[in-house]
Order: sequence, then structure tokens, then C-alpha cells
Amino acid sequence: MLNKIYKRDIVEKIEKYLSTNDIVVLLGARQVGKTYILYWLRDYLKDKNETVYYIDLEDSRIVEILDFGVESFLNHLREEGFLSENSKTFVLIDEIQYLKNPSSFLKLMADHHKNIKLIVSGSSSFEIKNKFKDSLVGRTVNFEIFNLSFKEFLRFKKYHFDQKQIFTKKKKEELLTFFKEYVLYGGYPKIVLTVDVIKKEKYLQQIIDTYIKKDIRDLAMVSDIHKFNYLLEVLASQSGQLLNVTELANTCRIAKQTVERYLFILENTYVIKMVRPYSKNIRSEISKMPKIFFYDSGLMQVLWLKSLQKEIIGNVFETSIFAELVKKYNKENIFYWRTKDKREIDFILKQKDNILPIEVKLNFEQFNSNTIKYFNDNYGLKDYSVVGMKGELKNQNYLYPWEI
Repeated sequence: MLNKIYKRDIVEKIEKYLSTNDIVVLLGARQVGKTYILYWLRDYLKDKNETVYYIDLEDSRIVEILDFGVESFLNHLREEGFLSENSKTFVLIDEIQYLKNPSSFLKLMADHHKNIKLIVSGSSSFEIKNKFKDSLVGRTVNFEIFNLSFKEFLRFKKYHFDQKQIFTKKKKEELLTFFKEYVLYGGYPKIVLTVDVIKKEKYLQQIIDTYIKKDIRDLAMVSDIHKFNYLLEVLASQSGQLLNVTELANTCRIAKQTVERYLFILENTYVIKMVRPYSKNIRSEISKMPKIFFYDSGLMQVLWLKSLQKEIIGNVFETSIFAELVKKYNKENIFYWRTKDKREIDFILKQKDNILPIEVKLNFEQFNSNTIKYFNDNYGLKDYSVVGMKGELKNQNYLYPWEI
């Protein structure tokens, strides 16, 4: 099922750095496709007659070789026939965080062995940040890998999509059907490529049990597994809502400081994102609390509702739109807005000096323009977007999800 290697959109950005001396670092949650990006790059480079060596550090024997030092690694490359003093060797290392001291290893390689181009992946930003020291500043270029965007989802489905060439009602209805599937089941590559819904659900549960709960339990040194699992369920039910840490701690009967540590690790392992309020100090703007979002709507539903659903729930749709915005515009450019009198805008997209308020409604008919008008009047703006799936597109500000 997973034998075909599909090209991910991020590859076009990575390609620009294949000829530089930078160490390319791919960061992202497990199962989002980092390994298959490395596979794609391996095959791409081989087609260009480059020397390429792929290493999976889940093999403890290889970890031992690299942990022993740079010379040990170079000897390994020589004995495998992948090292030449006269040409460049591309070395792709999967799960770099398994090394005891990846920072020292990568620094020595970058500084003294320019004939070896390193492309590495890591499953936890938290672990990478702890193990990557300041000595690597200026030597790495990082790419965050998320689950599939809707555009990539369609590519994996082998469905032709050109955003500029959508004219017929038939095409729009097909895309809406696909987007409903994308929202309900999420964008993990294995889930997208699995046809049977029962199997999708089973695989998502495996991701939760094997990677999310286990990995984060280990990183966070969780003492009470039951309470931690309950915390995950509560967070999933609150995706798209304001996050009150004190209330969350009381609900889960976990110390506030412990909850904050868990949240930090969940965010740095790419399970959740805390979206901050946008403000330019208008007096009526209050919310200092972040909103919480999961990166995958399918995963969120299995954690929250224990099964995949047949119909889209409002906050699940909003979660999927958040995930799309992240992939297209970068997670650091996404905010929300809320006032004391509870006027609220789902997302504020900030790009350089451009600010765009975005409302998310399953049905366009649910949209009321008053709050966005108030926001735009206060900030001297005119533009806005309403993203939805049902109802009539009344003007150019109304968008289907694939148009954002």
C-alpha cells in the first residue's frame, strides 16, 4: 500500500539547499511522512547519479557506530563503499535524536567533512532542542514536516487538482466530498492511503498508543498514566477553544505546573499548537489565554470521541482549517482575536504588514459580518475571508477550504 513514494510539497523548498553546505534537518511528529521524504530525496539524488547512503537510527548497531565518533562513521561509509574523497556523498539519517550527542557529531561533520552532505530527520522538536547546542548555529537549516495538506491529500488519492481550473459544479462537489473525508479522517499519509474506515480508525489508535502516549510519557516522565491519558482526551475535546490551564489542572486533578510541562512537550512534539491572541492594545481586547488546536482532525476525534465520525462537527472543521493554514502560511503567523464583550474572530493571519481576519463556518449562512467589520474598522482594514463548505458564496470573500 505504501510502496509508491509521493512527492511532498516541502521537497521543492528542501531541493534549494541540496547544493549548500548546510545540514538539512526535517522536524515533525512520527508518522507524518519524514522517512518517505528521505526516500524521495534518496531516489531523486540517485537519478542524478549522486552517491547516496540512507541510515535508519532505529537500528541500534548503526547508533553505536555513530555514537563512537566521526572516524567510526567514516570507516563505516568506506567499508560500505559510500565514501569518496573526490566526490560528494549525500547521507540521509533518519531519527537523529537517537544519538547520545547529535550536536557534536553534526558539528564535526559540517566543519571538517564538506564532501559529505547531511540530511537528517527528528521526531521531536523537544528532544532535538535539548540535544542540539548553540555550536550548530549557522550550520543547519530546519524544515517542519506536518501531515498532508489537502492538496497533497488529493495527490495521494490520484485526483487531478488545479486551483486555477475549477469551473463546474461537478468539480466543486467532488472536492467538497474529498474535503469532508480529509476533515473526518485527517491527513496522516497511512490513514489517507487506507480505504477501509475501520482500518483507518485502528491505525489512528495505534499512532496514539505507540507514538503519542508512549513517546510523550517518556519525555514528560509521566507518573500517573491514567491522568495523563485523560488530559489528552480533554484537550482533544477542546481543540479550537480557549485554554484555561488552571481549569484544565482542576478537571484532570493534575498540578498546574505539571500540566504546563505536559503542554510544552505536546506542543514540541507536534501534537498540539497553542495559538496566541492578536492584539495592538485596543483596550477592549483581553484574552491573554491561548487557543488550543490539534494538528490532525482525525487523531483529535479518536482521542476525544473514541471513534471516527460520519458527519463533521464545527470545532473539528475549524481544526482542519487551522492545519491547512499552518501548512500554507507557517504556524507562527496564525493568531485569533477576542474582546471583553466576547467578540471573536477565529483566525488572524499575519504576513509581514498584511493582516487578514478569517472566520470559519461549516455553512456560509451562519456568518455574521458584524465582528469582522468592527475589527477592520479598528485596524483600518477592508479585506477578510469566510471559509466554509455549505451554502452560497456571496462574494469574493467567501472561500472553499482549498482556496485559502
